[in-house]
Amino acid sequence: MLKLSAPTRPAVHDPQPNHRQPGRLIKAPENFIGAEGVRAVFREAREGRRDFIRSAFAAAVAAGGTAVASRATAQANPVPADGGDPNILKLPAHTTGLGQGVVTDGYGKPSPYEKNVQRRQSPGLTQTRQASVSFAPLQSLFGIVTPSGLHFERHHQGWWDIDPSRHRLMLNGSDERMLKRPMVFTMDELMRLPSVSRFHFIECGANSGMEWGNVAVPTCQYSHGMISCSEFTGVPLKILLDMAGADYRRGRYVLAEGADGSSMTRTIPMELIENGEVFVAYGQNGEMLRPENGYPLRLVVPGVQGVSWVKYLRRIEVGDQPWATKDEAIHYIDLMPDGLHRQYSGIQECKSVVTTPSGGQVLLDKGYYTITGLAWSGRGKVRRVDVSVDGGRNWRRATLQGPVMDKCLTRFTLPWVWDGQPALLQSRATDDTGYVQPTYRQLRAVRGTRSIYHNNAIQTWLVQEGGEVKNVQLS
Repeated sequence: MLKLSAPTRPAVHDPQPNHRQPGRLIKAPENFIGAEGVRAVFREAREGRRDFIRSAFAAAVAAGGTAVASRATAQANPVPADGGDPNILKLPAHTTGLGQGVVTDGYGKPSPYEKNVQRRQSPGLTQTRQASVSFAPLQSLFGIVTPSGLHFERHHQGWWDIDPSRHRLMLNGSDERMLKRPMVFTMDELMRLPSVSRFHFIECGANSGMEWGNVAVPTCQYSHGMISCSEFTGVPLKILLDMAGADYRRGRYVLAEGADGSSMTRTIPMELIENGEVFVAYGQNGEMLRPENGYPLRLVVPGVQGVSWVKYLRRIEVGDQPWATKDEAIHYIDLMPDGLHRQYSGIQECKSVVTTPSGGQVLLDKGYYTITGLAWSGRGKVRRVDVSVDGGRNWRRATLQGPVMDKCLTRFTLPWVWDGQPALLQSRATDDTGYVQPTYRQLRAVRGTRSIYHNNAIQTWLVQEGGEVKNVQLS
């Protein structure tokens, strides 16, 4: 039974781990601490302390009736010691009365009991909210699809809600011979063309970027939450270039340009377009794109970092060489140990993360848990995921939940009985090219410690004896 008057560190129950006894878990702390609290967590993480999380957790638990206590109690479904579960014996209003009518809301919303499952901004990461990031709550999601309202955000000049009737997509060449016919499309014209619908992940190149030097953030949401996965719908760019009469022999690159004030422009190699992978998307998860995700039109470049998925797409230019625009020559480049920078390294290499148990969560009991997480690769499908509970000394092969799709998130699971002793949880993904996700030591040997982008190292979560889960890095 969950004791709501627990001390700062919750008691661990059941001295004998039982394969049949499911363990209980309290979700990550951002479910009940505010922005100032998150800032304190970050500050203390840099100093190697956890005082705020402990006190915040204790306050939330002690304040019985609060959201977190209710959620934990509901998850545990406790039965009184004298027997007789009131949740069964006492008929609730939803069993004895009429519910609400249809179309209470024209657009359905999550239950109020799930209101704390939110994408969240990283305090202090950027100077303004218009050029900032929000992180998806990976630790609270199931399967592989990210609900559109929880999709992570990365804006360079704020988001806009553009009138689709006034939006245009222009196609031109860098010289007169690159295209036979420069063209302009309205949204109606684009949506009448043959379309495709495909599931793909999109990951910001800076995902996990704060962890290059050392542990910087406490939870999975902030360490890996700049990734999401959706079913996108749109028109293959090859169809549009064919209509315009592109010269594929000379035109080996395209420049994609967004309509917002950040002047976001990215070079896309023509081979990605010729194989049909790249498309201009207007749909996401069965509906139109959300404004934060580029409504009414964005580029989808599967497997490539999110900055190349240009939002509010308004122009495609065909050329014979990369453009080296500001976001290719100054940003989204890799600082190497010798001081040089590496450009055009946008493919997101194979990576994975355990989302439960993960940083900030608390295991309340010894016993059975399901370790679960997400794996992905910008070069194809995930072939396998191995999971370790002892910091990489021993590995067990996890089960991949279907479907396993190309350049898409893959959900993995592994049963685990926690014996109450400290454990170091890791996942290691391998893709169908044979590439194996590296350790931090392996990655830093090649990339150093001062980079920002393209960190795909193995993540480690320390399950402490008291059940708290902490972000750590192994030397």
